[in-house]
Amino acid sequence: MEEGTLKEPSHCEGTYGDGLYGDTDPFQWDTREDCEVRQILDRVADKWSLLVIALLDHRRLRFTELRREIDGISQRMLTVTLRQLERDGLVKRTVHPVVPPRVEYELTPLGGTLHTTIRSLVTWTEVHQNEIAAARARYDEREAAEAALATA
Repeated sequence: MEEGTLKEPSHCEGTYGDGLYGDTDPFQWDTREDCEVRQILDRVADKWSLLVIALLDHRRLRFTELRREIDGISQRMLTVTLRQLERDGLVKRTVHPVVPPRVEYELTPLGGTLHTTIRSLVTWTEVHQNEIAAARARYDEREAAEAALATA
């Protein structure tokens, strides 16, 4: 079991979307390591998980195909990522009884719904990438100017 992962889910009281907006902070889930919402977000927001889910949209891929498509991922990291996504019910693993064994991965229906959300995030990023690049440039210029003043 991955370090930091609990065997049984822990539900967070007062998390966003549970209807308890009174005195609770809707972002409390981010402060509790044992919170199931935080654990799920940590998993699905991981860069490797996002890439795997994006690649498996409406298709099955073998391990070697996934590894070839995901630049920079190690064999071990891909194995761990696929196992975690399978455990969470987002990816289905199918072993075909041939020699050598052929293993394919595909999104489950639940994983497909997550892909829709990821697609929205990618679309938002594409729409706003120039604004973000300009903000980064302004920040970097400001930081460089402040550093120059500090050394002068």
